[in-house]
Amino acid sequence: MLEELKQTVYEANMALPANNLVTLTWGNVSQIDRDKGVFAIKPSGVDYNALKPEDIVIVDLDGHVVEGNLNPSSDTPTHAFLYRHWPDIGGIVHTHSKWAVAFAQAGMAVPAAGTTHADTFYGDVPVADKLTKEEVEGAYELNTGKSIARVFDRDHIDPMAIPGVLTNDHGPFTWGENAMAAVHNAIVLDVVSEMAYHTMTLDTATDVHVPQYLLDKHYFRKHGKNAYYGQVQS
Repeated sequence: MLEELKQTVYEANMALPANNLVTLTWGNVSQIDRDKGVFAIKPSGVDYNALKPEDIVIVDLDGHVVEGNLNPSSDTPTHAFLYRHWPDIGGIVHTHSKWAVAFAQAGMAVPAAGTTHADTFYGDVPVADKLTKEEVEGAYELNTGKSIARVFDRDHIDPMAIPGVLTNDHGPFTWGENAMAAVHNAIVLDVVSEMAYHTMTLDTATDVHVPQYLLDKHYFRKHGKNAYYGQVQS
C-alpha cells in the first residue's frame, strides 16, 4: 500500500515541472494516508530529472522518517502541521511559481478578480503573517505552518473553500482532497495570479473584485450539493 502511495506522490511531483510550476528543485508535493498516520513527500533537494518513485519518503505526522533512505523535504514540518491542523485535507503542494510568488513577495492577497478565480477559490487567496525574527531562527518550517493556519483561523476562512495561501516573502502552498487535487489548485493559483496582476496593471483606479453574486454562481456551480458543472459520475 505504501508503494502505491509513493507512486501517487511521485506522479504528482512530476506534474509540477510538467506544468511549469517549479524551477530546479523548488517544489514539493505530499499526500497523507490517515488510516496509517503517515504521509509521503518528495525528498529534499533531489532534481526532478533524477527523481524516482522509490525516492519518495514516508514520514509520520511528527515528521519522523518511517520509510526511505533520503532526507524528506525541508518543508516537511509545514506539511505535517497542516495535516494535523486540518483533518479534511489529503494532499499539499508547495512551489515557487512565478506569479504567485510575486504576490507573496509584495505581501498582497490574490484578489478574486473574475470567474476563473471563482471557479476554484471562494474569495481572495490570503497572505500569511510575516514571520518574526524569532520564528525564522527557531522552528522555521513549523512556524510557517502555524502562520498559515493562524490567518485562516483568525479570519474564519474555510481551507476547503479557499485551498491555497501565500506565505509572506516566500511563496504559495495549496492543498486538496489528495495530491493531484492540490497540484490542480497550484496550477489554478498561478494562472489567476498572473491574470490578477495584468488586471490590476490595466485598471489601477477601481476595485477589481468580481461581484459577490457572480463569485457565488461560479463557485457553487462546481462545488457543493447543488453543483452542476461537468459530468455526473456513475
